[in-house]
Amino acid sequence: MPLYDYACPGCGDFSAFAPIAHASAPAACPACGEDAPRVITAPALALMPSALRQAHARSEKSAHEPRRASKRSCGCHGSHTCGTGAAKPALKTAAASAARPWMLGH
Repeated sequence: MPLYDYACPGCGDFSAFAPIAHASAPAACPACGEDAPRVITAPALALMPSALRQAHARSEKSAHEPRRASKRSCGCHGSHTCGTGAAKPALKTAAASAARPWMLGH
């Protein structure tokens, strides 16, 4: 049975269990016995484990916000085999060209 929130006009808010079939029906206030209408509230997501909550947030973010990718202007991705940004220009060796066969040079 789910737990619903109700608002008694005289006593204030309270929570009570009710069958799903009676979800829209008012409930009797435990203090005064008067019928209290149900209040719609946000789901208790704080009870969800942190890792799952973060996964939902990441999924929601990726739905409308694509990931940004950065690329260096030289194309070396930080190793600077081209000599750009390095203290001394790197020498092209057979090992360097074998590591990236798709890079013909620049």
